[in-house]
Amino acid sequence: MAESTQEVRSSSQVAVIGRLGSRVEVRTLPSGDEVTIFTVIVDRSAKDQSRAGGRTATVDSISCQTFRAGVARRLSTLEAGTWVQVEGSLRRRFWRSAGGLSSAMEVDVIRLERYRVRA
Repeated sequence: MAESTQEVRSSSQVAVIGRLGSRVEVRTLPSGDEVTIFTVIVDRSAKDQSRAGGRTATVDSISCQTFRAGVARRLSTLEAGTWVQVEGSLRRRFWRSAGGLSSAMEVDVIRLERYRVRA
């Protein structure tokens, strides 16, 4: 196989389409910055469910956060269950808890739009 002269770049860009979760929370960080935290609920396919013999969750709750005021404003106008499309980067966040170091994967959202579901 011939070696490519193109530069290889990694990427963590993601797009998620699903329903807005029931809780949108705004937190003020020690720096004074505000972060808006929310979830997008995504249905699992029937194939994913049958693979585990029906013993698996039927949805995934995708953790999202944004520092963008425009995204936060748009979120404040939407109700839980509204179909949305978010775009951003997948990030792992670390923090100290009573049990030691913890982490979670989140989507760092840079764009959010209401998603029109076709009937």
